[in-house]
Amino acid sequence: MVDVAGKTSTHRVAIASGRIDMLASTLALIESGSAKKGDVLGIARIAGIQAAKKTSELIPLCHPLALTRVALEFSLHAAQGAAPAAVVCSATVETVGPTGVEMEALTAAQVALLTIYDMCKAVDRGMTINQVRLVEKHGGKSGSFIAA
Repeated sequence: MVDVAGKTSTHRVAIASGRIDMLASTLALIESGSAKKGDVLGIARIAGIQAAKKTSELIPLCHPLALTRVALEFSLHAAQGAAPAAVVCSATVETVGPTGVEMEALTAAQVALLTIYDMCKAVDRGMTINQVRLVEKHGGKSGSFIAA
């Protein structure tokens, strides 16, 4: 692991997002809350929060962090033209410490999307997870980053 002992503790925020494309009927199932496994987005939210908290156990050389906030938001997008139906996930993670929370935000978004896949795979095995990326980060010596 990188030695962060000499770094100043600052308020750090990272936002990551990603999407899962699916059939329109799968999106309707999620929207109606009638998936066999239960509340897809509610369970995906909890999974994302848990994942952010356990990032250092999943990713080698990540520091364990005391997170002060983890929030996941989902937006539902109906199919339009050639664009498939999709759920977009945005994960915001915050801490006050000597190292950033980018990996925690990325892990939260990815695991939330994987949870949606798991909960809906019985009706749509063709779902695809894509565009998982860091959207922005703030804090620390390197300052802010906002994706183009």
